[in-house]
Amino acid sequence: MARAAEMARRPLWLLVLLLTLCGPALLCACSKGDTATEQDISSSGKVAEIKARGTLLVATTGDYRPLSFRESDGTYWGFGIEVAKEIARGLDVGIAFVQTSWPTLSADVLAEPQTFDLAIGGITITDARKETMQMSEGYLANGKTILCRTAEADRYRSLSDIDQPGVKVMVNPGGLNEKFARQNLSKATILVHPQNEEIPSLIAEGEADIMITEITEAPYYVQADSRLAAPLLAAPFTRGQIGVLMRKGQTDLMQTVNSTIRRMKQDGTLRRLHEKYGLIYAY
Repeated sequence: MARAAEMARRPLWLLVLLLTLCGPALLCACSKGDTATEQDISSSGKVAEIKARGTLLVATTGDYRPLSFRESDGTYWGFGIEVAKEIARGLDVGIAFVQTSWPTLSADVLAEPQTFDLAIGGITITDARKETMQMSEGYLANGKTILCRTAEADRYRSLSDIDQPGVKVMVNPGGLNEKFARQNLSKATILVHPQNEEIPSLIAEGEADIMITEITEAPYYVQADSRLAAPLLAAPFTRGQIGVLMRKGQTDLMQTVNSTIRRMKQDGTLRRLHEKYGLIYAY
């Protein structure tokens, strides 16, 4: 009987012994399995895709001085372009630009198959955009203002001064400038011109009286053309932030973009870009 009881207990003692001797190895095996899973996840995200490609694909309109402008030879320059290059530098990849437009911007971001990784250049952060896409932290203060002819600068001191019969207001199609004009102007005549970069010259030449624009864009044209003025620059109709736009689900890329923007704020890069392009630094 005693021997039988001892034999019955032996498997239990053997199990304890095996667990004691092999437990660390089993735990190590489990740990390696977890690590492998994490590596698989980290190597299958958007950032890994960009690194494997070796190029960050950036959509931009190229018609929005001084944030994003495309020269006739196909080269791009501007504040947003330099931010995009900083993002690519942080990823240790090259960069290529893809043409988009204000009327098609959202559709291009959401299109299948995906043709670029992110969009940049004068894109205001809005709740409407964040409903279907995601936007980064802001890297530039923004707000609606106007351009008019210098000779008539004293005529326009408020939105009500602009919203008068006989006043011609010109906007580019499909963006927030057109939306703002249609929501706030009921008496003035709204004219839509397809090329945003041509509107300031058309204002100066008398084709229209007012351009609805942003505090980021207006100073450039005032400095470039003495015929133009921005009398409400210090008191914009709206206030907001400009950020980077991309489709949802690219969490790792968004984290990289936000980290780059924070680093640029901390190390002075963003301030130097503001000074270079004559923009207001608000951080």
